[in-house]
Amino acid sequence: MKEARLYRSRDDGAVECILCNHRCLIADEQFGFCGIRKNVRGVLYTHAYGNLVAAHVDPIEKKPLYHFLPGSKSFSIATAGCNFRCGFCQNWEISQRSFRDCRESLREKTSPAQIVEEALRHRCKSISYTYTEPTVFFEYALETAILAREEGIANIFVTNGYMTSEALETIRPYLDAANVDLKFFNDDSYQRICKAHLAPVLESIRLMHAMGIWVEVTTLVIPSENDSPDELKGIADFIAGLDKNIPWHVAAFHPDYRFQSYSSTCADSLKMALSIGADAGLAFVYAGNVRGFGSDTECPSCKRIVIRREVFDILEYTIKDQKCVSCAQKVPGVFAA
Repeated sequence: MKEARLYRSRDDGAVECILCNHRCLIADEQFGFCGIRKNVRGVLYTHAYGNLVAAHVDPIEKKPLYHFLPGSKSFSIATAGCNFRCGFCQNWEISQRSFRDCRESLREKTSPAQIVEEALRHRCKSISYTYTEPTVFFEYALETAILAREEGIANIFVTNGYMTSEALETIRPYLDAANVDLKFFNDDSYQRICKAHLAPVLESIRLMHAMGIWVEVTTLVIPSENDSPDELKGIADFIAGLDKNIPWHVAAFHPDYRFQSYSSTCADSLKMALSIGADAGLAFVYAGNVRGFGSDTECPSCKRIVIRREVFDILEYTIKDQKCVSCAQKVPGVFAA
């Protein structure tokens, strides 16, 4: 175990965790909601440090990030654990694992330096903290991010956005981009399905954007849960009210975990979401987990396709010096030469 960051000890032996917005009050010898952080005699420890359960080289488009170093590779890592309980999680085998039940290391220890070495060896331009929730392995991610920054490697959180402002301020100097899952625009749904709340997620998106972190937002469109025009419009209007250049990814749901009885998202629902995003004024709305539509990037001025994609592959790329080669309009994002 490693001593955690972002907590306060109390005189009664309990600790207040201020890493995520559950803000758990943890009694001695107990774990927080995440099942990763444990109070031992008034000191909060994390079990996640060094315990990778996943490490892969992914196209950055898989995160999904379409406006941050498109076409590059991202070294993607995760430990076990999450601070949400989403019944539709596609990575539930690792996200819902807890050290509350499994106290042993889940695989050989991997240091932050070893992660950075692997990213360099595979010529990755970034490290993505993903698959589960990076907030719950915050200390591990932070130390890795500091070393990555020294080597010129970018850092990316793929996150549910439930970290505290204190956590964001701590990671801010080293975090370059984030894809935030905005799962619903209804607090009741967040409480019922995720065991969380909507407002902290919205606040994290606002804070990241204000901090200069490149932000993209993803919504998994789930039939009968968040696919109504009103709810999708609420999400689109929120993003547009913050910045119309924030890309919004609307992704198709496939039955998994505790949502096996649900239907897959149909193409018409995704096309409706694309239209709702455009009507809200969003410049970039993308369809995910489907083929044949919704993946290309258009110039916001001349409407020429500046990045043509087939799933995660880039077929055409006509951005130079951050600008459309046809009309010289700047394309929002972070683009390599």
